[in-house]
Amino acid sequence: MLTLYTHTHTGTSFNELLNKITLGDSYELIKQIPDDSIDLVIMDPPYEFDTGSGAGAFGTKRRNYRKEYISLYHEKGKSTKDTERLRISANKERQRQQLNHISNGFELEILDELVRVMKKINIYIWCSKKQVSKILHYFENINCSTDILTWHKTNPTPTINNSYLPDTEYCIYARENGAYLGGEYETKHKFYITTANKSDKDKFKHPTIKPINIIKNLIINSSKENEIIFDPFSGSGTTCVAAKELNRQYVGIEIDPEYHKISVDRLEGILANGQRSMFMS
Repeated sequence: MLTLYTHTHTGTSFNELLNKITLGDSYELIKQIPDDSIDLVIMDPPYEFDTGSGAGAFGTKRRNYRKEYISLYHEKGKSTKDTERLRISANKERQRQQLNHISNGFELEILDELVRVMKKINIYIWCSKKQVSKILHYFENINCSTDILTWHKTNPTPTINNSYLPDTEYCIYARENGAYLGGEYETKHKFYITTANKSDKDKFKHPTIKPINIIKNLIINSSKENEIIFDPFSGSGTTCVAAKELNRQYVGIEIDPEYHKISVDRLEGILANGQRSMFMS
């Protein structure tokens, strides 16, 4: 039987967040989660990239958007198709905002809140290379053991000549002494080699979606059935879907209304195009 948790400051029932993906700001909503209530955190927060020519596909897209806006500015008033161009520009601005949302990094202060809500520190954080040292430093300073898991993509986006291919993503695992770590030989590899996740990107419209089988392995390794999995940057809902399929409870938070709707539908087996999936994952 579930315990009814209540945050002492807001009076909000934890059950209002449990087993659903909530639309909102994780930096605020996490304050409604009581101390020592979460068994495992898996999160894929906004990555942080260097500006300029780096960031792989993200950097290329930013440069392309900038060129298009400059072109539009200079040509405005000269073309009879200005209205249509502005409409297209508005759509690109929406895409740019989404891009910024997932590529500007995250505030490390949220780690303090995550430590507060976990029963024992037990957390996986997907991140860019630039964020690895910061996250490792945070958890090593509070006496956690850490590992670096990697996902290697065999078909990465092409880059310009002065950079390596963006074919590797990083996942920091931090664990307090006594936190559960189980799993089997097949689930405990620290690296994965697959193609980029184009099929799920097409289904659920999120540019950084992770393969659900990788997320399932993390859940199997670091939690037990009926325990609570928390993803404060839920995106298209991969963590929550994986938790549901593995008989875990879950809490998801997503700030973007479009991704939130996609993720809620996904929990019910509905794709982003409104069609029902033959398979929940």
